[in-house]
Amino acid sequence: MVHSMTGFGRGRSQGDGKEFLVEIKTVNHRYCDLYIKIPRQISFLEDKIRERVGKVISRGKADIYVSFDDFSEESKSILIDEGLVKAYIRSMELLRDKYELKDDITVSLIAKFPEVIKVEKAEQDEEELWELLSKALDDALKTLIDMRRAEGEGLKADLVERTFLIENIINEISIRCPEIVKEYKYRLENRIKELLGQQVVDENRMMMEIAIFADRCNIDEELVRLKSHICQFRDTLEMDVPIGRKLDFLVQEMNREANTIGSKANDLFVSKKVIEIKSELEKIREQTQNIE
Repeated sequence: MVHSMTGFGRGRSQGDGKEFLVEIKTVNHRYCDLYIKIPRQISFLEDKIRERVGKVISRGKADIYVSFDDFSEESKSILIDEGLVKAYIRSMELLRDKYELKDDITVSLIAKFPEVIKVEKAEQDEEELWELLSKALDDALKTLIDMRRAEGEGLKADLVERTFLIENIINEISIRCPEIVKEYKYRLENRIKELLGQQVVDENRMMMEIAIFADRCNIDEELVRLKSHICQFRDTLEMDVPIGRKLDFLVQEMNREANTIGSKANDLFVSKKVIEIKSELEKIREQTQNIE
């Protein structure tokens, strides 16, 4: 099944006052390139995310964004620096006695001083967090794959149609090939008659020249190989594995055969048809760049 490398997926999971939101955006790339943005407090889960995504995405650039909110009571703790509180109180009492100030030391006053009260985040349970995060990640991956598959099917239909267009052009060239030699023979005979006038023409020599020309411009093998590559291309589109690199290779081979046909044919009609083939191959190449 053909998968596009372009897609987007989102997943959310909640439990025990915690919430994960995962978003994945992918675009085409020669290799598998994963960029993960994750909150620092759960950065220890990054390797697990990379491993899980790597099993699903084999080719493409993926930007993975993870957000995490923890509203549970046990997630935070309040710490009071009692030593610092005592130091503040002693300093305030010293000021009170030295300058005969009114004594208004209160809890609310002490609490306003820096570093007296600290809020610390409790240590997270890795397995518990991963279980919750993996649900959101799997949902995001499923949405992503569904989108990549749907777009891939559209690419597949377009590619198959273009291969049939190329096959039709190949058939036109095949029909034209015998006429190329016949026309060369006719032109050669007329040219020789113009040059030699009434002199006797060496038929053996002329037939040898025609045979040499026919051999030099014979493109039967190239046409057969080009058709074979097209069949392989369509068969590859039916495979249920990543096929992008193989399609790239087949397009290169088809281009090579088309170039050889154009250089050997020595015929205006064939040259025009080769341009049409190369035009379709370029469109195919552009499409295959986005297939996983």
